[in-house]
Amino acid sequence: MPSPTKDLVRFGPFELDLNAWQLRKSGMKLRIPLQPLQLLAVLLEHPGATVRREELQQRLWTSEVFVDFEQGLNKNIGKLREVLGDSAESPSYIETIPRIGYRFIGEIADPPPLDKEEDATAAAAGIPPAGPTTPHGKLGRKLIWGVLLGCAAASLGLLLWWAQRGPAETPIRSVVVLPLENLSGDPNQQYFADGMTDELITMLAKNSTLRVVSQTSTMQYKGAHRPVREIARELGVEGIVEGSVNRSGKKVHMAVQLIHAPSDTSMWAESYDRDEEESVSLPSEVAQAIAARLKKAVTPAGPERFINPEAHEAYLRGRYYWFSGGGTTAFHDQTMKKAGEYFKRAVALQPDYARAWSGLADFYLVSALHGDAPPSYNEPLARAAATEALRLDESLAEAHNSMSACYLFFAWDWRQALLHADKAVELEPNTAEYHYFRSKVFITLNRMEDALQEQKKATELDPFARPFGMGYMLLIMRRYDAAINELHTRLETLPADPRLHRILAEAYWHKGMKQDAARELEKAALLESDKSAEAAIRKAFESGGYQGIIRSQLDGLKRRAAKEYVSPLQVADLYAQLSLKEETIHFLEEAYKERSPRLAWLQSWPAYDFLHSDRRYQTIVRQIGLPPAF
Repeated sequence: MPSPTKDLVRFGPFELDLNAWQLRKSGMKLRIPLQPLQLLAVLLEHPGATVRREELQQRLWTSEVFVDFEQGLNKNIGKLREVLGDSAESPSYIETIPRIGYRFIGEIADPPPLDKEEDATAAAAGIPPAGPTTPHGKLGRKLIWGVLLGCAAASLGLLLWWAQRGPAETPIRSVVVLPLENLSGDPNQQYFADGMTDELITMLAKNSTLRVVSQTSTMQYKGAHRPVREIARELGVEGIVEGSVNRSGKKVHMAVQLIHAPSDTSMWAESYDRDEEESVSLPSEVAQAIAARLKKAVTPAGPERFINPEAHEAYLRGRYYWFSGGGTTAFHDQTMKKAGEYFKRAVALQPDYARAWSGLADFYLVSALHGDAPPSYNEPLARAAATEALRLDESLAEAHNSMSACYLFFAWDWRQALLHADKAVELEPNTAEYHYFRSKVFITLNRMEDALQEQKKATELDPFARPFGMGYMLLIMRRYDAAINELHTRLETLPADPRLHRILAEAYWHKGMKQDAARELEKAALLESDKSAEAAIRKAFESGGYQGIIRSQLDGLKRRAAKEYVSPLQVADLYAQLSLKEETIHFLEEAYKERSPRLAWLQSWPAYDFLHSDRRYQTIVRQIGLPPAF
């Protein structure tokens, strides 16, 4: 933190810089408009004393500025409290004196000595010097200068607006909801802020004309204080929604604003105070207000259903662990198991909670896909959860997506899988996840061009959710050079994504570039902080080339299988990479016997191309019901 100077006023972890008109917390600049800063400066002039509303009106709202003073003052106090992490109910800094005014009650550091040269400058400008008994008189002089400058800037801005009807009128067709800041002061409440972010994204995504970036992409900006123009440029959006959540006891305070990114101007801002029971509807309220400001329409959610606050909290915790564990893109045992536990708790507390049932279905589906248990264990649980979610709410896109996955992976019913995938896209056409999954259904049906177009749409809607998606699509289309170019392009902006390196390794392997493939596998292991795996890959390649790496992985899988369940399809994958026909066929037959979910994509995997003429392989394909290989 900077050392004290005559231009800094400190209180708690905060410091107000009167030279730059900046508020900092622990040395980090906070994002706050000028007028709330001026309001703070007035309150700091008289610590412990009540500043009347009339005085604030005279000091900060000049007669030439036509505004609703009461509404403006309340909003600025709300913004100030939001930035300070304060609350009206139990204030640490700003206390409300009902119908009279406000009082600063925080402890501030001793003020620096007055600057004689600055006193002379102020006197020449007609600003009276502060008397010796007014320790914070310097704040008053600084404030007057700030107000004069602020009014001049406002007047200039108004003239320019009338002259050219500024950029804020540019239509906003796409938005990103940045992670809502947790202002509770309790890190254990982070799940609540992240959960409300997720629900706000979901409600906004119900608008068929507004592209909304997914939470998977937005979470990379959590805690990052970066210029809004920069974030908007990276995500390809015109609008940014940002805000905060403060949960204290049974009360929830949410403050949100919509920013026009190209001009970095606020188009709309509002704060909400709700009891815990009412907070469930907050994301819907905010989404409706933003849609109204953008002259859009959010699809009505249907009749409001009461959500038990405990069930809602369990659901939010489940979603928090779901995204912490990578959701459907990566499987991490501990975090994903916690997600499943909280989804189970949510439906136990409220059996008619559709979104919780859908979350539970996805948990069982991902568990099955990653082979942590035999499919016979997860299949009935996933199907039952998805069925219940749809029974409770047929308008829930995520429930249709879950049901599509059940038909695809467990029933091997491609027609029903596509019907539900289509319905999810119809309900939320601007949600990348549903286009991504529909591309997977098209892959199973061998409709590769349709799959490619769906993957392109998913990537356009949300390039950061699955940056490997297009590269993998090109790989399974056997367009290896295009896949390598695509993956290298993504790695330029995301060099630390291990999935990109793994898929690039596969593309190199199919091109016969074994050394490059081994190098990419090493990089992936290093990025996953698995130094032992990195060393094992290097050692295996040195002694046996790329086949040495595969054999080493196969030995490790066999050792695991002696102690716990291992999917036979995982073993078949490795034998296929070694081009060992008999062993590959044997484990594919074992995988078919237990109806391994990933067999739905068997025809698309290039590693199995050498088997396409084998009658035993063709029999497996027919039994699954897959269309002929391309």
